[in-house]
Amino acid sequence: MRQVAALAGVGVKTVSRVINGEPNVSEATIERVRRAAKTLDYHPDLHAGNLRRADGRTRTLGLLIGSVDNPFSGALHRAVEDAAIERGVAVFTSSLDDDPQREQDAVAAFVQRRVDGLILTTVSESQSYLIAELRRGTPVVFVDREPAGVTSDTVVSDNADGAALAVRHLLEQGHRRIAYLGDRPVIQTARERRRGFLEELGRQGIATRDLPIVEGLHDERSAGEAARAMLSGANPPTAIFASQNLVTLGVIRALRELGLHRDVALVGFDDIPLGDLLEPGITVVSQDPHAIGRLAAERVFSRLDGDNSPASRLVVPTRLIPRGTGELRPGPHR
Repeated sequence: MRQVAALAGVGVKTVSRVINGEPNVSEATIERVRRAAKTLDYHPDLHAGNLRRADGRTRTLGLLIGSVDNPFSGALHRAVEDAAIERGVAVFTSSLDDDPQREQDAVAAFVQRRVDGLILTTVSESQSYLIAELRRGTPVVFVDREPAGVTSDTVVSDNADGAALAVRHLLEQGHRRIAYLGDRPVIQTARERRRGFLEELGRQGIATRDLPIVEGLHDERSAGEAARAMLSGANPPTAIFASQNLVTLGVIRALRELGLHRDVALVGFDDIPLGDLLEPGITVVSQDPHAIGRLAAERVFSRLDGDNSPASRLVVPTRLIPRGTGELRPGPHR
């Protein structure tokens, strides 16, 4: 704080007032203080005096997940929390909601609280804003999506291979007109699943130019609308690959509303709640969020225990769970 004050040409008390948002500070002074803080990469240490122990640790982790209401994120969160509790560590958690600004705001909040390590799902084009924190020695593990602009430990699913697994399965049932419904292309996992889908079709000699491909779907509503339009149009698909669990839910609703849930095959990427209880059951390519969360926590704690080995990239395999919808064969009326 004294360094920020010196650089801004103000007193320490003025810096404190700006940081705490107190009134009666001119806009020009606020701007000088903020500019100095940014130059020095200063973050206010919220009640760190009470949190820090003799070893300099706060016994906390910062966890950024996609969304707390997404089952994948919830399972990942639980795995990290279980591992942390065993060590007497608390977990601060925030939802990303695939918003780059929210990502950086959440990470800044974690850093201000001087967490011992970070486990992050990200969506920004670059995570270079973390360079200073990495230089300080803060362990950072990226989960679900790989970082750009920095090198650090990563734990991900094999997204492209999982999509290819779904395609091979549908081709084995006799399908050739397979639709792809995907999340927003800005999301790395969505790009990887689309790549795996198209490359596997190419390897199997299936032309992809005229296949129905719809991207930019991020929730059940938009996915349902896209599926209904596709299935009601000319030359509809005989099978659908839904590349995200909320997209899968939208497709299920559309198929049932149109009375096609026993006619059009469906494979979803990532499992969904009660997917095994529907009739027919929902065939999925299942990720293992528990393993991803557990491995990420293990990497953070290993770093905190002194592991200085080069950054690692751990890939958790996916598996196909056949339950019924992925085993439907194309009928003569389709």
